[in-house]
Amino acid sequence: MKAAVPMPSISSRLLRALTVWALVWCGALALAVWLAVHEETDELLDDTLQATAELLIGPLLRDGAPAPADGAGGVKPGGSRRFVWQQVSHAGPAAVLRRSVGAPVVPLLATPSPGFSTLPEWRVYGVALGRDSQWLYVAQTTGERVEAMAELGFAVLLAGLPMGLLGLLWLRMRVRQELAPLLALSQRLADHDPLQPGATLGPAQHAELHPVHQAIDALAARLVQRVAQERAFTAHAAHALRTPLAGIDAQLAVALREAPAALQPRLLRVREAATRLQRVVVGLLTLFRSGLELQREPLNLHTLVERLAPEGLAVRVQATQPVSGDVDLLTAALLNLLDNAQRHGAHEVRISTPAPEVLRLHDDGEGADAARRQGWQAALDSQDYEGRMGLGLMLADLVARAHGGRMRLIETASGFAAELHLAPMPDLSQPET
Repeated sequence: MKAAVPMPSISSRLLRALTVWALVWCGALALAVWLAVHEETDELLDDTLQATAELLIGPLLRDGAPAPADGAGGVKPGGSRRFVWQQVSHAGPAAVLRRSVGAPVVPLLATPSPGFSTLPEWRVYGVALGRDSQWLYVAQTTGERVEAMAELGFAVLLAGLPMGLLGLLWLRMRVRQELAPLLALSQRLADHDPLQPGATLGPAQHAELHPVHQAIDALAARLVQRVAQERAFTAHAAHALRTPLAGIDAQLAVALREAPAALQPRLLRVREAATRLQRVVVGLLTLFRSGLELQREPLNLHTLVERLAPEGLAVRVQATQPVSGDVDLLTAALLNLLDNAQRHGAHEVRISTPAPEVLRLHDDGEGADAARRQGWQAALDSQDYEGRMGLGLMLADLVARAHGGRMRLIETASGFAAELHLAPMPDLSQPET
């Protein structure tokens, strides 16, 4: 009995989950950084506007009477294409007295507005000059501010991306290292057979896994005890039943010879029922033996089948390929398959060997449609026998599996066909390596 835990797939899912979590976390961190950069950049640019305005106030006040702004680009001081300024009079209708290169010819603000103002295309800082209702407006285009924020954000992203990727790679490496003991435990479980004497998982690689090893070993010990109890009960019950059944069959044989002709058909049916019961007992013995070591040897199918064929069923043997196996197990499997064939209307069964270590039984009974046959095959492949098939097919599959093989139900034009595929018998003459 072996257990296999799909730990590689679990670790892969965990790594994918951690990767997604790390990407989400990095995305959230990047958004937080971007918001912080946006806020700080906005404040820095506003501080620059305010500082520029404070620097311009003195020179503008010392220049005396203002000169009209020309239409060719403005006058100095303080010309800059990143920041523009206007000296505006609000004594009457707003009018531009002076402006820097690139500043619009019309006032940025039609009414006096101290502090910061946001226009569709401009970010403006206004301050009163203290004479003749004159105001100084220093402004920066919205596009320039967006470009500055984008450049700064891109620089932060370029600086942080390598660190984020290194952190992600480090996280994946650490996760793989932490999962390595679980993967090793998975492999040990796949190779672990609790039914072997003294079988144990052994010490854990990490202290955290020590309780897991103890729990698995305790579970395996309980399973071994349960299997041993079931085998002991099955063996005892089967042996206790086989002897009286053999005596019943012998007494019925004598009664058939001595009974009047009118009673013989009834006695014959009783003997057939007793014979079927004997086959069930042999099946129980097979279940008991299926987990033990095989006594495998080359088989003579003609000799084996001669003593198995039930009355009223013709069995033809065509053995052209070698077959080897445990005589008791294969006898039980063939007995139940032949009994199945007879109960389903078969009058003849052909036993052949289409390939080495392959036994095929083909009867002329009522057979089964494709849907039922496929359902039985699915149950055999998954070993989900309960409630889906009778004892005969189940025992035959268990016998095939005990020989390292499987049972296959073959599609036929008529009747029913099944094949027992057995693994090749090991060559005992070759030394083990």
